[in-house]
Amino acid sequence: MKRSSGILLPVTSLPSRYGIGCFDRSAYDFVDQLVKAGQAYWQILPMGPTGYGDSPYQAFSTFAGNPYFISLDELTKKGYLTEQDCQRAAEGTDEKYIRYDVLYEKRFALLKRAYANSGIESDSDYNTFVQENADWLPDYALFMAIKDSKKGQSYLEWEEDIRLRHSDAMVAYRNKLIDDVNFYQFLQYEFARQWKALKTYANQKGVSIIGDIPIYVALDSADTWAHPELFQFDEQGQPIGVAGCPPDAFSATGQLWGNPLYDWEEHKRQGYAWWVARIRNCYRWYDIVRIDHFRGFDEYYAIPYGDKTAEFGRWEPGPGMELFRVLSEELGELPIIAEDLGFLTDSVRKLLADSGFPGMKVLQFAFDSREDSDYLPYHYDKNSVVYTGTHDNATTYGWWDELTKEDKDVALRYMNRGKWTSRKKLTWDMICLAMSSVSDLCIIPMQDYLCLPNSARINTPSTLGFNWQWRLQRGKFTDELCEKIRRMTKLYGRIKGQ
Repeated sequence: MKRSSGILLPVTSLPSRYGIGCFDRSAYDFVDQLVKAGQAYWQILPMGPTGYGDSPYQAFSTFAGNPYFISLDELTKKGYLTEQDCQRAAEGTDEKYIRYDVLYEKRFALLKRAYANSGIESDSDYNTFVQENADWLPDYALFMAIKDSKKGQSYLEWEEDIRLRHSDAMVAYRNKLIDDVNFYQFLQYEFARQWKALKTYANQKGVSIIGDIPIYVALDSADTWAHPELFQFDEQGQPIGVAGCPPDAFSATGQLWGNPLYDWEEHKRQGYAWWVARIRNCYRWYDIVRIDHFRGFDEYYAIPYGDKTAEFGRWEPGPGMELFRVLSEELGELPIIAEDLGFLTDSVRKLLADSGFPGMKVLQFAFDSREDSDYLPYHYDKNSVVYTGTHDNATTYGWWDELTKEDKDVALRYMNRGKWTSRKKLTWDMICLAMSSVSDLCIIPMQDYLCLPNSARINTPSTLGFNWQWRLQRGKFTDELCEKIRRMTKLYGRIKGQ
């Protein structure tokens, strides 16, 4: 990886006429602005179809794309929708924040109209797509069709015959819901077609895409329903253990994520075929993959299913380097960024070193008046990715208000600031500190370049409510801001080919 930089902005946060970012003209315009700003990377968040809570890290499938990202304008150009249809889709939405309740109520009805008008079953490209994705698409489409027929009920609560995928039940449900199954396959075809066009455009402009995947899949997902043998489930298809983190200084009862745990022995017996398929699919979508919670490949925290807290879990061994050796043998070079934040054991550090993957450095974690921090830039090596903050952090502008006086003093001294200045100026100082570091790659969230307060924060971990909703308003990523970013990027040696 050559010395370079990029911007973090979820697809959901792009400007759009219809309530949520998507693969429309605004996405192409954002790529153009990245080029003007001298940026070589666009980092996004997971693109799977989201459920309750709207988190992209809890998707109904690790292989499928989010139907909300399908451009309605593109469907209109193809004659599947009218302009009036799309205008109705914009009613009740907000330019500043995503209204997921409005989307849920209106968007799928509109997409079903597009499907009904498409005549897609006679399209040879569509049929080729369905055939090429036969290892996951039919299961996903049937899973979503059944879920809709049961008003969103978790598959763990379905009748035993279909929950456990008895052959006669599978045939009966597929026959009964065939139109809905085809609808969900149509959505995935449109998602894949539109995303491929956008990614090709970005790559041709010299912009690479950094994607993001959670290490785990959601409990209520097509992945677990279709392949229960790959997870720690009992004979009735119920989880034995779930994922999380143990108690620490930040949480007396730990973090109970609730994701199903992998049966790594079964994955090994199958030659890690599911993981090979998963990562192969990622490289169709992205140029580089950031894997969340990299520590879980070394050892994972297993919490008994049904526990109300994470206090009584235990550490179990993960697959380690064996998994990545298999992936490399099957897929070749693995452009991966390892999310290695938090407490790391010696064995995790060894796994990261053996893999050769760059880890992450977050400046907001650097300034601790009580002790030296690994996140201070003088500790970095080149093979790393530096951020001011991530989607899980406060905006840097808002973060300054959260620091103690002692930690602020450390930050000011480190940046050779004798006294407090404006938060806008200090935000740019932090960006410069990240840009000037030795890390090969520097990624800055869009909110930091705009010096936005915490009302623009993407996510506050372990909370429900005001998350995943922020939107970049049209016209805010100006040519003037691009030029300012470009000058700074060039100054710190991160412009490609300079």
